[in-house]
Amino acid sequence: MTDSGLYAAVFNRRMLICVFSGFASGLPFFILISLVPAWLRTEGVGLKEIGLFTLIGLPYTWKFFWAPILERYPLPFLGRRRGYMLVTQIALFITISLLPYFNTNSDLWLIAGLCACIAFFSATQDIAIDAYRRELLPDRELGLGNAIHVNAYRIAGLVPGSLALVLADHTPWHSVFLVTAAFMSVAIILTITISEPDHPAPPPESLEAAIVEPFREFVDRLGLHHALLVLSFMFLYKLGDNLATALATPFYIDMGFELSEIGLVAKHAALWPMVIGGLAGGILMLKIGINRALWIFGVIQLVSIFGFAVLARIGEGLWLLALVIGFEYLGVGLGTAAFLAFIARTTSRVHTATQLALLTALTAVPRTIANASTGYAVEHIGWENFFYVCALTAIPGMLLLFKVAPWNGDPKSSDQPPPVRPSQTAPSNISR
Repeated sequence: MTDSGLYAAVFNRRMLICVFSGFASGLPFFILISLVPAWLRTEGVGLKEIGLFTLIGLPYTWKFFWAPILERYPLPFLGRRRGYMLVTQIALFITISLLPYFNTNSDLWLIAGLCACIAFFSATQDIAIDAYRRELLPDRELGLGNAIHVNAYRIAGLVPGSLALVLADHTPWHSVFLVTAAFMSVAIILTITISEPDHPAPPPESLEAAIVEPFREFVDRLGLHHALLVLSFMFLYKLGDNLATALATPFYIDMGFELSEIGLVAKHAALWPMVIGGLAGGILMLKIGINRALWIFGVIQLVSIFGFAVLARIGEGLWLLALVIGFEYLGVGLGTAAFLAFIARTTSRVHTATQLALLTALTAVPRTIANASTGYAVEHIGWENFFYVCALTAIPGMLLLFKVAPWNGDPKSSDQPPPVRPSQTAPSNISR
């Protein structure tokens, strides 16, 4: 790609849309995992009850169950993607604003129900935004576009996780939540002002078709054997670093670092290298392609795990802590950028919403396994050996690259939609 082509691929309206759509996706998620627990704890709610609030994140994992409904029944305004984006964003603004008006002592179940509604609206917004982004970006821009989206998603966490907490020391909670919810207006304005992307086919003719066809198309296009290899790769590629970072904060505490040191050094050493890695990875993918990026970034991702083993052996030094974490999360940022681009490239433009929802849900399974199993492993083999095991678990995913993403096997970039079945060839009445 020439320098002028690279500049055009980086600085265009599509990338700007990815910035704001990523922010819109990340904000409600971080409200649930950062701001709500802080509010509940300051209001005297017990840790046991707050811990149970993590269950409200289930809609993010199971969103593929209702993704076919969004495909089959588009709303009668703004188009197949933007209609659901607008409705969920307005619903998020209202529900987030309402939270502090409930009493945390007598209305805790109502608060939990409202948080579950926020999670549902947020997950539904993600279905529509992910499908919109896949249909918006040409194949050669999938790496950078997804990297920008993910980094904007993460940076959105600074609003409920930093700004809102500062405001809470000076203003009532209902004002804090209102100000935080007001940031959803950025998403609403975006949805109203952008255009609907081109859809390669009209909505499915029935709900059954909306459920069955995405699976059938995926297997028919890839072949059963290769489809299983791809799904196995998606499960295994990030497993090593998911395991390594699942108990990061307890590990730092066990190494003797103070909470203030963890807060000031570890958290910032993780966020910014991850953001830089994601953006650098996205730009590099424009040059080298997704397949080669998966190889290079995967190796960096694997090697960075050994930094935790070094820290476990030495066990002290803020500079070492910052260096190890910075390198690890640089690898996380790079690997995630390539991985999400691969997932997007693997989906069909005809069944974007359902396939993306299903595949991204599959990638969440290793995180769940990591959160559930790592504590037992550490107790039996210790921290240093645990990180060696994490590195070993990263190898099967790398080996699968020979089959699913060979070094010289990047498919040529193409913006043409895949072939559709005869029943899908009727002209679409979805407005642009």
